[in-house]
Amino acid sequence: MNDAAPAPTPAPAPRRARVRAPELIGKGGWLNTGGKELSLAELRGRTVILDFWTFCCINCLHVLDELRELEEKHRDTVVIVGVHSPKFVHEAEHQAVVDAVERYGVEHPVLDDPELATWKQYAVRAWPTLVVIDPEGYIVAQHAGEGHAHAIERLVEELEAEHGAKGTLRRGDGPYVPPEPVATDLRFPGKAIVLPSGNFLVSDTTRHQLVELGPDGESVVRRIGGDGQFKEPQGLALLPDGRVVVADTVHHALRSFDPVSGGIELLAGTGKQWWQGQPTSGPALEVDLSSPWDVAWWRGKVWIAMAGVHQLWTYDPETKTVEVAAGTTNEGLVDGPGAEAWFAQPSGLAATEDRLWVADSETSALRYVDADGVVHTAVGTGLFDFGHRDGDAAQALLQHPLGVTALPDGSVAVADTYNHALRRYDPASGEVTTLATDLREPSDAVLAGDDIVVVESARHRLTRLRLPEEAVRVEAVAHRTQRSATEVAPGRLRLDVVFQAPAGQKLDTRYGPSTRLLVSSTPPELLLAGEGTGTDLARELSLNPEVAEGVLHVSAMAASCDDDPANEYPACHVHQQDWGVPVRLTEGGASRLPLVLAGMDAAGAS
Repeated sequence: MNDAAPAPTPAPAPRRARVRAPELIGKGGWLNTGGKELSLAELRGRTVILDFWTFCCINCLHVLDELRELEEKHRDTVVIVGVHSPKFVHEAEHQAVVDAVERYGVEHPVLDDPELATWKQYAVRAWPTLVVIDPEGYIVAQHAGEGHAHAIERLVEELEAEHGAKGTLRRGDGPYVPPEPVATDLRFPGKAIVLPSGNFLVSDTTRHQLVELGPDGESVVRRIGGDGQFKEPQGLALLPDGRVVVADTVHHALRSFDPVSGGIELLAGTGKQWWQGQPTSGPALEVDLSSPWDVAWWRGKVWIAMAGVHQLWTYDPETKTVEVAAGTTNEGLVDGPGAEAWFAQPSGLAATEDRLWVADSETSALRYVDADGVVHTAVGTGLFDFGHRDGDAAQALLQHPLGVTALPDGSVAVADTYNHALRRYDPASGEVTTLATDLREPSDAVLAGDDIVVVESARHRLTRLRLPEEAVRVEAVAHRTQRSATEVAPGRLRLDVVFQAPAGQKLDTRYGPSTRLLVSSTPPELLLAGEGTGTDLARELSLNPEVAEGVLHVSAMAASCDDDPANEYPACHVHQQDWGVPVRLTEGGASRLPLVLAGMDAAGAS
């Protein structure tokens, strides 16, 4: 994600005029310090390494891993401070930074700098950037990009010797204070598949394991590989022989898992990260990989979203070889033959008969590879264009999508991660629509019957949604030619949207009314009264007896927050649903229409 290609680390230059390090400021405050604010004055006597990062950036995640050994080896003389400097709007949200710090196992203080104040003070120009400050508070080195850990360690050793001799080195415990662990069945899950048994297999990324859940998506059947066999696993793909391929992301490897025997086997990768100039094809166990993020079975091979080098690779289980299939390692959005195309952190894959769909996260794009190996862009324009806009695909916007799912009708659902939404792209119409909102960092989705089950990564759970009618293919005319109409009486109709705040939550009224209801109809003449927007989830409608049938369009929203006065940052959730209810006006029909948003309809059947 570097804005400019990182230059090789120069040899240490003679020290001339020394530059005092600017103070660390960030509107979001400090994490991993037990609530304490830090200053450079307090850190005097220690070597301070500032890591300017943003959590969307795969290069930044690589640097986090590079620094771990140095951090542990020199814990009594070195303090690493992460300065979180966002690219995307979502990354400026404080809770998102809190989540990312836990998700990626960051074990040092982090300054949340949503307005890039410290970034500007240090004249940083690229993610990631490392700045080294000596024990007297002066900047002594700055590095952009990856691969500098060894050089920085040598510099740290020099500073230890120099300042130890001068008496300006201070040893001791650092300011890091770990957060309290949280008990949940999943912790920042990444991807999921449905096994032949009907159970779900989920990559439980932060806990470095796989978790098999029952068909309800909640009951834990077993946990797999939590003993170091996986490290931040992500993508999963079912092979024809019943085994599952796992993208073992931080181990830079592919492994297989046999759901029947429980066996785990290394398929590809050496455990080392691929670097420029190394082989890009050959025996799978002899070629380095780089942060494989997702996998898919397509045209007889396992396709790999190689996020770390902005490419697509393949693994052939017959020959046990890997090779590059598309991408040049340049980061950007360029279509064309695979060997010429550019990607930017591809992170989600979904295969159909004639296309391999790709969620290209850093360009906020939906791409695909056709049967001839040519790369196309369906939605998205480049590295710095993002947002949430529906409509014609040429002008539609996504924000850092991580997952894509093929739907039965030929369209695809996109886990629009930083928009907290599930979007849909229809190749037939060229339109982008929104299927669901209020999904906290969705990273993947899988089909389960007529439902779509979303991996809500930052809510640590799977969430089941009903697929809208237009996203479900009708295999035969008799199955679903149209939705059956609800018979209602002409005249007065009471509409009740049923909502009960989940256990441990309450309606969020901090910023005004916490509920919203929007009602309209097709044709418009169906409604004599009751259309429009309001804050009450119940409404009296008046139906025109002159209109025999039509559709009531109902959109409801309710916001709730954790009901714990002791929690300074309660988790808040927006519950939203849109209904299109076909109705037929019939004497003796129902006079009440209940729609359940959350909870149970105590007044009658829903």
